[in-house]
Amino acid sequence: MRRVLLIATLIGASSISGCGTAVVSRAPTAKEIRAAFAGSPAPLARLHAQANRLVATTPAKFRAVLSSLAGYPVIVNQWGSWCGPCRTEFPVLQQAALRLGRRVAVVGLDVSDDPGRAAAFVRRFPVTYPSYVDPSARVAFSLKAGAYYPTTQFYDRSGKLAFTHLGPYRSVGQLLADATAHAGA
Repeated sequence: MRRVLLIATLIGASSISGCGTAVVSRAPTAKEIRAAFAGSPAPLARLHAQANRLVATTPAKFRAVLSSLAGYPVIVNQWGSWCGPCRTEFPVLQQAALRLGRRVAVVGLDVSDDPGRAAAFVRRFPVTYPSYVDPSARVAFSLKAGAYYPTTQFYDRSGKLAFTHLGPYRSVGQLLADATAHAGA
């Protein structure tokens, strides 16, 4: 019986951490954030002011957010705290958003998540942008983001979807290269 409990515990621990490896937050410090975002244009500064918040939304409200960012490239990352690959990707997002934040809008789309678990997750892995809460996946469906998690969409300065990346980013460099190539970052 002990052996069964030990195996179950090990399996549970590896699934919580994301594919068997411990995920470590790479959240920037307050000083790094201030330095990186100093002089941000007003639309991006408004996003920075909502850092790490979970914001209720609808498809129409989310489209309004995207419209308010016209003239800036936008990255939308679809995630859920229940998604192992999403969890392993968050440290990459923490660092990439810091490097892009003065010229690119980054937003999260928390899909089909438990509110308490999502809140606990963003406390553990704080980001410099808000995540819009999409409990029924209506926003994700309206964006044609699909049912693959994580999914990252890149919109160009005119608001046109330029590229969709399925799966987790494993490096900051890979995400930054896609932002430059597909969104004009």
